[in-house]
Amino acid sequence: MAEPEQETKTMENRVKRNGNRYVDIQTNKTIDAYYPQGEFQNRSCLAVKHNIIRCEPFEIEIDISKDIISTEDAYLRLCLLSLREYKPNEINLEGLFQYLPNIAWTTAGPVFPDDVQRLRHLVAGDYHQLNVFSIDKFPRMVDYVIPSGIRIADADRVRLGAYISQGTTVMHEGFINFNAGTLGQCMVEGRITPGVTVEDGSDVGAGASIMGTLSGGGKQKNRIGKGSLLGANAGIGISLGDSCIVEAGLYVTSGTKVTLPDGTVSYARDLSGKNNLLFRRNSLTGTVEVLSTDSSVWGGVNSILHQND
Repeated sequence: MAEPEQETKTMENRVKRNGNRYVDIQTNKTIDAYYPQGEFQNRSCLAVKHNIIRCEPFEIEIDISKDIISTEDAYLRLCLLSLREYKPNEINLEGLFQYLPNIAWTTAGPVFPDDVQRLRHLVAGDYHQLNVFSIDKFPRMVDYVIPSGIRIADADRVRLGAYISQGTTVMHEGFINFNAGTLGQCMVEGRITPGVTVEDGSDVGAGASIMGTLSGGGKQKNRIGKGSLLGANAGIGISLGDSCIVEAGLYVTSGTKVTLPDGTVSYARDLSGKNNLLFRRNSLTGTVEVLSTDSSVWGGVNSILHQND
């Protein structure tokens, strides 16, 4: 018999929802699953009208601490992240890729790639010129969940499963993957990869990137603290603490050798997550230097730009 504390923990891990799913009629395989919020429950598309897929209601209960066991399960976990019910790295996503089929995301609905030509022919009778947005396992977040108080300049660059806090702005070149995102009011002009979080008041500069858990099979969950700046075209394979700066164009990996203010040399990984650090490359010697700094040096994100309600 389970101990009371263990039983309570098990119950906390369980999530039950009603949804509707698109199912491929020919193979009877689930294509996607939608978990509506509020009073509006129905959805449909031209692929349903022409009997390539069908839409049907269902009910599901999952344990988020255990591995994913179905496509419906996978979509629910991604939706829970984008709905801000759980933060990145709080849900078990083992088995995710196994249960996400590769889909052609079209203006007439999602179908398997082999059905695109047939769908294109059928919807022509509806005076509809079919466009294919992508062929991928992940849909756009905004087609399933629209969190409050955010701006996204290009919806194609935010996947379902992204966690985006109120006040975040994602510019045209910004990208947020699943199981990653912002934990406060942030500017995103670079890439936030799986497992990575960016805290309040930080800016991921244009073209910048943060090494995530899928990069080279890594398990390190990197983060950027509060009030930090990752400069344009820069990158990190370590975490940044609060009020840190990485200069434009500099990529700092865990194995990067850095010169400290006292002249000693260390590895960047030894500074991972520490506050008030400026990483820059000496333009004369080419060495990477670390100096003390604070967010006042770059001024922080403009709060007016992040009033997105």
